[in-house]
Amino acid sequence: MSNKLVFVLNCGSSSLKFALIDSLTQQQILSGLADSLGGQAPFIRFKYRGNKQTIDLHSNTEHQQAIDSLVTLLNQLGLTNQINAIGHRVVHGGEKFTQSVLIDSQVLAQIEQVSQLAPLHNPANIIGIKACQLAFDTLPQVAVFDTAFHQSIPKHAFLYALPHQLYSEHGIRRYGFHGTSHFFIATQASKLLNIELEQLNIISAHLGNGASITAIKNGKSVDTSMGLTPLEGLVMGTRCGDIDPAISGYLIDQLGYSQAQVTALLNKESGLLGISELSNDCRVIEENAQQGHVGAQLALDIFCYRLAKYIASYTVPLGRLDALVFTGGIGENSDTIRAKVLAMLTIFGFELDPTANTTARFGQGGQITTNQGPKALVIPTDEELVIAQDAIRLTTSASSDKE
Repeated sequence: MSNKLVFVLNCGSSSLKFALIDSLTQQQILSGLADSLGGQAPFIRFKYRGNKQTIDLHSNTEHQQAIDSLVTLLNQLGLTNQINAIGHRVVHGGEKFTQSVLIDSQVLAQIEQVSQLAPLHNPANIIGIKACQLAFDTLPQVAVFDTAFHQSIPKHAFLYALPHQLYSEHGIRRYGFHGTSHFFIATQASKLLNIELEQLNIISAHLGNGASITAIKNGKSVDTSMGLTPLEGLVMGTRCGDIDPAISGYLIDQLGYSQAQVTALLNKESGLLGISELSNDCRVIEENAQQGHVGAQLALDIFCYRLAKYIASYTVPLGRLDALVFTGGIGENSDTIRAKVLAMLTIFGFELDPTANTTARFGQGGQITTNQGPKALVIPTDEELVIAQDAIRLTTSASSDKE
């Protein structure tokens, strides 16, 4: 069987994550990051066959030039002609997209229409799509949406208690994000627990610089912590998560903040960084907490308490809990946070295995509790693989339809 290579891209406003994935073997052949795009010292850092290298780019290099440089790199490595499709992560699909789709002019226009719901994310995703259409003009392009997995959430869970007109006319509702990660975790948990996906009830906690939690019932998302934007929900690296919405008005009316300053504060200056006044990096927070840094310890306490509250509340739509799953950079690697959170959830009867909890770090994963009843698992996520598999499925299906 021939390889099915997919070039996966995840565009940010000044960065571009990429990976070349064999969707059959599930192996990443090439992976890396183009960063500081538009700045004075942009670069591409990549890993190929175990070797890490860095390419310095010209000052003010933008996404198109960075992708052109990636094409040159792929040509030099003899990989370009083996690529079957391009898969794009698109953060917000609104209600228009309930699953991944082949990109054409109409789809691109619809993605642009919902960009107002994710002004920090979708415009960058669109830049990446257009740049790849120029660079890989003969290859099919596929959009995989963060929000698609959450389109199964019922109306009573996704609607805000606002005038209904705001939803019916402007689409203001809970959408949720990290959908590819939560979907992947559900499929892997199904295998590990030997429970059919259609019968699986889990709580998936994707914890990283961005963090979200999802209740998955019978294999489908029924509630999730992120909302209209990725700002709602858990405490994150630099995002505040849930707060009293009147705080925004207070900052503007009483303290003289502008709307732009409030947006920046809530998204980029809050969370672990804001509480600790130290860093948004959980590793730095944990190291300093161990050394007695009061702000770092407080940041950990708030992060874990908020997470434990969400976990407990998400049993409401499930009725039965098979497992709590930790994933993402923090969820996979911080045995400290996992232990703190499970200790707050005594109502579930979790009995932590300290050795298994430590061993589960750095990509190992596994079960970290010994009790009967609901289990706690660590499962490394692989959003890029989900994107690659969807890209191959859609392009293969499209080819079959033409025959």
